[in-house]
Formats: sequence, structure tokens, C-alpha cells
Amino acid sequence: MPRNPWFETVAEAQRRARKRLPRSVYGALVAGSERGRTIDANLAAFAELGLAPRVVGHHAERDLSTTVLGVPTALPVLISPTGVQAVHPDGEVAVARAAANRGVIMSLSSFASKPVEEVSDAQPDLFYQLYWSGTRDTMVQRMDRARAAGAKALIVTLDWSFSHGRDWGSPSIPEKLDLRTALRFAPDVLPRPGWLWQYARSGSLPDLSVPNLRAPGGQSPTFFGAYGEWMQTAPPTWDDVKWLRAEWGGPFLLKGVTRVDDARRAVDAGVTALSVSNHGGNNLDTTPATIRVLPSVAEAVGDQVEVLLDGGVRRGSDVAKALALGARAVLIGRAYLWGLAANGQAGVENVLDILRGGLDSAVLGLGHSSVHELSPEDLVIPPGFPLTLGGGDVPAAPAAPVV
Repeated sequence: MPRNPWFETVAEAQRRARKRLPRSVYGALVAGSERGRTIDANLAAFAELGLAPRVVGHHAERDLSTTVLGVPTALPVLISPTGVQAVHPDGEVAVARAAANRGVIMSLSSFASKPVEEVSDAQPDLFYQLYWSGTRDTMVQRMDRARAAGAKALIVTLDWSFSHGRDWGSPSIPEKLDLRTALRFAPDVLPRPGWLWQYARSGSLPDLSVPNLRAPGGQSPTFFGAYGEWMQTAPPTWDDVKWLRAEWGGPFLLKGVTRVDDARRAVDAGVTALSVSNHGGNNLDTTPATIRVLPSVAEAVGDQVEVLLDGGVRRGSDVAKALALGARAVLIGRAYLWGLAANGQAGVENVLDILRGGLDSAVLGLGHSSVHELSPEDLVIPPGFPLTLGGGDVPAAPAAPVV
């Protein structure tokens, strides 16, 4: 642990995470697919956008708060759902406590390493994320459990096509941790005594099971067991999305939209919000940066649904740029995981403070008193920067197969 555990940028949190985590764990967080072009594009696109500050007329007080799906948040920044976290023994519970302390909404992955009930106890302002995986009865059981735990909204993630292979090599992730596996990974783990000591003090090993996908009366499946179920489930149709929306019955966010025609279809399916997302660059490589397609999606749906964005957010100014181009809020994934790895719960709070400070500076410098006043006029947008995908008429839904 550095003498001063505080860090001033997310980039520094990432550097510390890389030094602290075993190479396989760090590699799993970096993730990406194929050549990693989309990960790089998500980051680079924010840097291409400039800010157009004002020199006089600044406001002494700024309001950075908003609501997402009716839930108040101190910042237009949500914790994005991420899968099994072998980053820190407290995992998602530490993240939830940090979110509660900073007044932001926590989103929990169905592939999380901690039960939804424990996470909800730490941060009641919780959104639960679901994949289209298993039978309809299984999905209903999972939604019922999340609802009983107090989840205030459902996030359905559909931007995933099981794209495999990385030019730099995929990390080795075991099915479970036993003595033989521990010996095999010893050369990777022993050079990271700080990470190892954390788990030793907690009296536990990294848990590679997914308790939120446990069937009633059964045991929690392993990550790969749950992943296998997901891969073997036939992809959903828009009618399936409508069914999910009706079964949940409350605020419903569809994650993974980048095309205008998909956005319009999502509105027709009854969603209450959508997230412009390319799965953080972990899906189809060379997918455009989400900030480039955000304006066209936001314009297509207007005020019919709330629009969020995720992918590449590392600074408070990135948040300001996303809001200026039509997002109500952003979701962060890797950014808070770097903080969790660097300094546990305090590290996640540190990341949220960095984003708050950067966003406040942007709102101040642009001459506004509220995040709701941000607009494209506050930005320097290079020619050709915005992209529109699927901008034609929405095609008719395919006929149902004859059974």
C-alpha cells in the first residue's frame, strides 16, 4: 500500500491496481476483445471533444444532482454492474457502501460475487442487472428475488455476442479454487503479497461462484457454469423484451443500444430507460465509441425514455460531455474497479470524489449552475464526430416461426 493511499486521477488508480493485483486478475478487469480497438476508441473519443468555457458569469454554487428512473442521486454517475470481483474480499458490498456514502446509485450484476440481499443492505438505492439466460421461469425467480431484496429498477443487458479471443491473450480464470489450483496460480499470486494478505486477513478465498443465480434450495453455480447456461440460451426477441418488461412491472433499463432503430424499438417495447453501451469494448471489436452515437440515439427517443451512457468515462469532464450530448447520467465500470483494487471501499469513494470534482469544475467553467443546463453549445465537436447507426426506418419485426 502506498504511504499515501489517496490518488488524484483514475489513471493513477489503474496504475496502483496493476501493481497490486495478480496478472490474471488485472487482465480479467482490462478484458476487451480481438485487437482492443473499441476499448481504445471509447477513451479516445472523449479526448477529441473540447470544452468551450466562459470567463465571466460563473456561479458560486452548482447543483450536480439528478434522478435516474425516479431515484435521486447526488451525481449523474451510477455504479455499472460488473461480474465476479476477485479484486477485494468485500467485493460488491464495499462498492455499495462507497456508493451509499457518496449518494449514488449502485447497480449489481447477476454475475456478482455477493448476494443481492447483502448489497441492498449496504445501499438500498440498488438497480439489479439481468441477462437473458435460462428458462422464463428461472428469470422470473431471479427477478422476484431481486424485487424482494428491494431492487428499485431492472437492467437488462443484451449487448453481448460471446466474442472470444484477444491478441494479447486472455487471462487464465479457474473454474474454482482448490489446493491444486492454488499451487498452479502461486507464481502469479505470490509476487502480489498485498492482495494475498487482504484475503488471508479476511479468512476467505476469492469466490468464483455467482450466488444470485442460485436456484431455490440449490447451490450457487460457478461463474463458468452460469456462463454456459447463458451461452446455451436462445437469444431474445423484441417480444421477449416486452415480456420481461411486463414481468418486472417497474422501472426498466435496456443496456446495449447503439443504433437508432434499436432505440426506437426499445421505446415500442415499453422500456423506461436505455443505456448507450458497447459493453465496455468487451463485445464486437471495432464497434464505435458510445459517445459518438449518443447524440443520434438521444435525438431519436427524445423525452420518451431516459438515456444513459457507459464506456470510457474516466474524468468528471467526460461526464459533462456525455450530459451535454443528451445523456441523463453515465455508468462507470473499470474506473471504480481500479479504485476498489487500489484501496478498497475508500478507493471507490476516491474515484467518485474525482468524478465529482471534475464535473463540478466543468460546470463552473462552462458558466452553469446545474448539470441540467449542459448542452452541445458547451462543446467543441470536431466535424464528423457524431455517428448515426441504423438511421433508416425501423424494419418490420420478423414473423414468428411456425411451430
